Amino acid sequence: MARSVALSHLVRLEDGTSEGVWAGYRLRSAFQPIFQVRDGRLALAAYEGLLRPFRGDEPVSPVAFFASIPVVDRLHVETLTRTMHLLNAATCLENDVWIFVNFDPSVFIDRAIADLTLREMRLVLHEAGIDAQRVVCEVTEQPTGSEAVFIGFIEALRGNGLRIAVDDYGAEESDIFRIAELKPDIVKFDASWIARLMDSSAGFALLRTLVQKFEERDIRTVFEGIEDSWRVDFAVKAGVSMLQGYALGRPQLASPRLRGYQAVPFPQADAAEEAAETRRNLPRPERAFGRRAASL
Repeated sequence: MARSVALSHLVRLEDGTSEGVWAGYRLRSAFQPIFQVRDGRLALAAYEGLLRPFRGDEPVSPVAFFASIPVVDRLHVETLTRTMHLLNAATCLENDVWIFVNFDPSVFIDRAIADLTLREMRLVLHEAGIDAQRVVCEVTEQPTGSEAVFIGFIEALRGNGLRIAVDDYGAEESDIFRIAELKPDIVKFDASWIARLMDSSAGFALLRTLVQKFEERDIRTVFEGIEDSWRVDFAVKAGVSMLQGYALGRPQLASPRLRGYQAVPFPQADAAEEAAETRRNLPRPERAFGRRAASL
């Protein structure tokens, strides 16, 4: 792993976790749980690795951090971030959960970059002792640097046993055409989009139909941005495979004490319906797509 510029920016801390250092920033991993519905309860299924930058001890938004990174360094920072998440997952997370890590399609401009990225992923997984089948490679919503190169890279990831997810379905670049191109194992629905659709019976019917069509094609579905308890019940009724959001679990900084999310019951239908009715009578928020583009 010493051949990578990005990996030389990792520091191992006393508690066994890893931290990145880049251009005066300290970079830390945070993990947010993702739950699946099982026997009438929500059981822990996975975690998503998210970047948390710091200037000294002061937190900085991921958006501000990435805005400060020159384009020429973006690939190195992407690699550093994923590597940090995977090493911390090996230290901090349960051994049977999936691990979501993000890939920015815009950095894949030629075959050499794709080959290097795949080689480094294999080295990191070996170093961390993580089975490739536990890793979900989440494609963010940015435009692709080279569509042919990126499609080939995704096929190579799949050939090495990793799972593929398309993020923010319903927003920006993530649409049905990208699903057809990438043939993902998992589709994550855009949080703002599903929030708007849940506010009407017609929107909810559309969500349920889309989920059913994906599930019929053996594509698992994730609703993100579940920030109210009533949405949990609606998501379950829509037939979604997995749920993620503040109502279920907030991101936590990597720590050996992170393990231990337990299965929890989801809200009773009557309470959820009452909350939903109240929610429908509130003014709708403005649509805000792409705000997670830099959350790696």
